[in-house]
Amino acid sequence: MVERRMPGSGRERAAVLRNAVGIGVAVGTYGLSYGAMAVSAGLSAWQTQALSLLMYGGSSQLALVGVLASGGTGAAAAATACLLGIRNLFYGVSLAKLLRPRGAGVLPTAHLISDESTAMAIGGASPASARFAYWSTGTVVFLCWNLATFAGAMAGSLLTDPKSLGFDAASSAAFLALVAPRLRERGNQLVFLLSCVVAVGASTVTGSGLPVVLAAPAALMVLLIPAERSPRPDAKARVSGESSDGRKVNS
Repeated sequence: MVERRMPGSGRERAAVLRNAVGIGVAVGTYGLSYGAMAVSAGLSAWQTQALSLLMYGGSSQLALVGVLASGGTGAAAAATACLLGIRNLFYGVSLAKLLRPRGAGVLPTAHLISDESTAMAIGGASPASARFAYWSTGTVVFLCWNLATFAGAMAGSLLTDPKSLGFDAASSAAFLALVAPRLRERGNQLVFLLSCVVAVGASTVTGSGLPVVLAAPAALMVLLIPAERSPRPDAKARVSGESSDGRKVNS
């Protein structure tokens, strides 16, 4: 006999917390890389930590310091970070009806929006479960990210060359890991290919950071390609010589 667990039960909450801790530890590995990279890019330890506390956008922060580390301007780094952070706006729209924040709770709720907290909330079996998953995951990931940022910044400030440990390639590896599962769909493959072509081509004539900025709107052009429409059932029936209810049609 299968035990049916009610949404919001103690067992379900314990499972959510275990998943949240696992996600937080995984995200923390990126935080270590970010902290060391930010210091090697020229940011001070307190500036590095302030970005994690106030900006709190993992991929956006990695992109920002990546552009700075490669010699890009502050404007290019900020533009790249903003482009990657726009998705949180759409997350917020979809989460607003689910979480229903009110008054003073709007700001902390918005600050904890991330890929991980959004995914956990959407997977909730009920509104109460979704809210618990969002807050628990968001809080754990926020703490892990900031603790890892501090550790990475301290380690980076003590190392003569943080790049010797491979921290300079960490952001690229992280982005590839995020993109890889989404490349199973044909549309995403086309977006990825077009973005790569534009970014590589632009890198030969523009400064660091701008290729990513140019690749983003170019990839959006894929949305203008009309999707393939499957034939209507009655159309397929006429081709096969049968009506929609299975009867033979005389031609």
